Amino acid sequence: MTCFADDIQRDLLDREAFTFRHQLMGHPALSLANLGRVIPALPSSQVFYSSGKLDRGDDFDRAHVDHTNGLSVEETIETIRTSNSYIMVRSPEADESFQPLFRELVGDVEALIRDRRAGEKAHQAMLYLFIASPNSITPFHIDRYSTILMQFQGSKEVAVFPQWDDRVVPSDVREGFVAHAGVRPVWRPEAEGLGTTFRFAPGDALHIPFVAGHHVRNGPDDVSISMSIIFNTDETQSQTRAMVLNQKLRQGLHLRPHPVGTAPWRDAVKSGVWRTSARVAHALGRQG
Repeated sequence: MTCFADDIQRDLLDREAFTFRHQLMGHPALSLANLGRVIPALPSSQVFYSSGKLDRGDDFDRAHVDHTNGLSVEETIETIRTSNSYIMVRSPEADESFQPLFRELVGDVEALIRDRRAGEKAHQAMLYLFIASPNSITPFHIDRYSTILMQFQGSKEVAVFPQWDDRVVPSDVREGFVAHAGVRPVWRPEAEGLGTTFRFAPGDALHIPFVAGHHVRNGPDDVSISMSIIFNTDETQSQTRAMVLNQKLRQGLHLRPHPVGTAPWRDAVKSGVWRTSARVAHALGRQG
């Protein structure tokens, strides 16, 4: 592998969270000089920044709206050490300085996917870049994809929770969120003991499985710089289709289907049903 060290636990991909080492320390794309050039030049639709004084229960997706820091992005970058701020950049690979790094990461991820026999390709792969003041908090949330998070400067603690545990996120909420049905998982303080906290420093990486809830606290000593690659596998795409079908059954027919994640064979059947129905609907739409 080019980007990941050999200590990666291939068999745990999208089954459990685990840490390993990455091999990207000192990469020129992630130098402060390059980040200072790239971030202000990207479209505003790719750069989100807010106050870092958030709680675990805040709405992560609306933090840049509900918790503004009163600064411009340039001011936020310049004062990040002291302004209690948080910057998230979507798809920094839009800049040519990140493109070779992105291709290498996708290559490593696809090797993991093949080793785990979860498919061949990293679908919808994308990079996210995070720069945060000391002690900043990323609220609890789940993602519609798998994540590998790599640390480059500073430290952080990430609490990751079992992906299919209804005590963390109820199955109807999880499936509604994945189906883009206007549902957002909320933080349940009583679930804190169900998570595993990973502490990591520059050179460390963490895999967060598909739809596994997590929240983050950056360390107190330095600005945190980290980057993630997100992706879906054939397996997680199949689980997504099954969750969309479940959500439609609940919403449209008021049924109570078995949650996705409890029986792989049943999930595969649901995925096939949803894929077939979507193809039929598309074909009928074209004929009409």
